[in-house]
Amino acid sequence: METVGRSKLKVLCTAIAGIVLLILGILTSISVGVADIDASMVLKSFFDADSSKEQTIIRTLRLPRALVGALVGANLAVAGALMQAITRNSLASPQVFGVNAGASFFIVSAFVFFPNLSSVSLVCVAFIGAAVGGMAVYSFALGGGMTQVKLALAGMAVHFFLSSLTQGMIIFNEQAKDVLYWLVGSINGKTWAHVNMILPWSLFGLLVAALFSRSVSILVLGENMAQGLGQRVYRIRILAGILVIILAGSSVAVAGPVGFVGLIIPHIVRRLVGGDYRRIIPFSALFGALLLVYADILARFIAYPFESPVGIVTAMIGAPFFLYLAKRGRNIKQ
Repeated sequence: METVGRSKLKVLCTAIAGIVLLILGILTSISVGVADIDASMVLKSFFDADSSKEQTIIRTLRLPRALVGALVGANLAVAGALMQAITRNSLASPQVFGVNAGASFFIVSAFVFFPNLSSVSLVCVAFIGAAVGGMAVYSFALGGGMTQVKLALAGMAVHFFLSSLTQGMIIFNEQAKDVLYWLVGSINGKTWAHVNMILPWSLFGLLVAALFSRSVSILVLGENMAQGLGQRVYRIRILAGILVIILAGSSVAVAGPVGFVGLIIPHIVRRLVGGDYRRIIPFSALFGALLLVYADILARFIAYPFESPVGIVTAMIGAPFFLYLAKRGRNIKQ
């Protein structure tokens, strides 16, 4: 009982620390940039809005950018946690398994051939691309003899193939060159229109994933165990796959293919709160948001006073982490 009590206290403290750090990160994100804004002005903007230059910057640029970063980080982290659960592969993530690359290829194709698509249509195109990229990689898992490292290599092969097609399309289409910055993964310049674009999908995907987390925890125990406990394994995998497509696809549609968030965060969360997906899902959302908000803050200082894509920072953190996991070559405790 004492051990259980300590475990619950640890989870509670982790949640409180994460929430406090996220709030501080959002406030810092609003404050720093080419035009620094005092913390007092940031707090004032929430309670006593006026038409000053600083508050205009906060309301129209900084706040929606921070919210988009938090939503994209939460989406990608939860998508990664679900992918690692349904494949039982510690290297799984939307980027590594081709989901981001598929969504990016379809979005750039839509931008070239159908430049006047609405935001809703663009998100739907991203969903289709994410599904195509993910299924192309997941089909390799249906055959025998696929270790987690081999499957990750297959995923990276599909990722680079789709990325090459995307780059080729940009080279041969002058109007597509505007998306080069977006392709690295960026939340710079996001507005309330982008918040409205991603928010409904994020709320739906994250809420369903949280409600669905108990079934995912049972699935991780193994197919035979899950079936013995009355779970319909096939339906669980289908639903989890749909959630991955919704969460990752909507994120790519808004911020581009931000990499490695879905790989890093689930492993960190499992170390902090254990292997129960009823905890992993909400904590992945919290710490995914935390990672991307702080990564975006750091990205502003890489080439100051110019903006850098947040994808550069996540790649700098995530690439060594991926190599570490690949070198271990075995499942991390789920």
